[in-house]
Amino acid sequence: MSAKEIDHTLDHLFRNEYGKLIALLTGKYGISNLEQIEDAAQDTFLKAMQVWGYQTIPDNPTAWLFRVAQNRLIDVLRRDKKSSLLGDGPIPQKETNSENEVNLDNHIQDSQLNMIFACCHPSLSQEHQIILSLKLIGGFSNKELADALLKKEEAVAKSFTRAKKQFREKVQFLKVPVQMGLQSRLFQVLRVVYLLFSEGYAATTGAQVLKRDICHEALRLALLLRENKYCKHPNLEALIALMCFHASRFDARIDDQGELVSLEHHDRSKYNQELINIGVEYLKKSDTVENSPSQYHLEAARSYYHCIAKTFEETDWKSILYLYDAQLKQHYSPMVALNRIVAHQKVYGAKEALKALMELETKFNFETSGLFYAIKAELFKELGDKAYMETLIRAIDHSENELVKRYLERKIS
Repeated sequence: MSAKEIDHTLDHLFRNEYGKLIALLTGKYGISNLEQIEDAAQDTFLKAMQVWGYQTIPDNPTAWLFRVAQNRLIDVLRRDKKSSLLGDGPIPQKETNSENEVNLDNHIQDSQLNMIFACCHPSLSQEHQIILSLKLIGGFSNKELADALLKKEEAVAKSFTRAKKQFREKVQFLKVPVQMGLQSRLFQVLRVVYLLFSEGYAATTGAQVLKRDICHEALRLALLLRENKYCKHPNLEALIALMCFHASRFDARIDDQGELVSLEHHDRSKYNQELINIGVEYLKKSDTVENSPSQYHLEAARSYYHCIAKTFEETDWKSILYLYDAQLKQHYSPMVALNRIVAHQKVYGAKEALKALMELETKFNFETSGLFYAIKAELFKELGDKAYMETLIRAIDHSENELVKRYLERKIS
């Protein structure tokens, strides 16, 4: 296996296994040892990088990672006289064989469900709930987290430190709450899953614009929630529909050379019709008779219109614009308002869209947003404005995803 293949495999495993590892070890050794658990998990992935570089990757890498991380953690806890684990009871023994690997899969789902609901404990602030969830379950870097929350990296790092302190002091145990407690946390859990999927679907940094591993993990968590009878809710059904619609277009978003393809140039024969049909079924199940549609309903409906349009020109932009407006009335978001400009342009033309964009610019600071300049550049181009090239260059300068940068750079040539 080449170095590149090993790096790809490790990245894949990190995305899929980090959250499982943290959840399993925290469930077994307690929240009070969270710092040591994080260190043990990170050391384990570093060891995997070193060992698997010249050895065959084990048949069951999940079990290998868990065993190595657990043994590393036990070493640390043995040396840590302050650990509550070692205060009274016997010192845990290291695992040297695979006798417990058979039951590992049985514990993963329970541990992750426990962890995500523990991270969304009501005694924690909403910001701390999200930061803990995305860091401990999603394995987000500070940069990914900062982009997802529209904050600076330094602020996110400090918030994570404070969040962990609150987590240890106020939560203490990983345990899924009974019916009412579980339902009271569900909306925040759904938001975490949504943010997780969003980062995978439109990665803000790195060499990939689409991180399928993150998307698949988010969808897996959503389906795991759905298996619990107390988590049944129209918003969950709508969120699953949204993820299915987005996932149906994965193959059309990247060309054979690994470059980004704009929506306008999608090969729609690559859209996964099975996923679209599944999304439609979940959207039907999400019917809200008593309550108004949620953000997930509105976004799922927008994505549905993109999925069923036979060509870019046949897209029902009026309905999409209506859905944007409905979402903004429900809960205003600068980024949703920014994305809305594209639909506004398709319905009312570039001149009116530019007016709307300029008005938006007076209310919010988009100085560091590559997306803002990319949208503005497209409007200038359609209007034949000389500022097009200068604005496009600013879009490139402020885009941190390598694929997005290359996509924009191709517009210059």
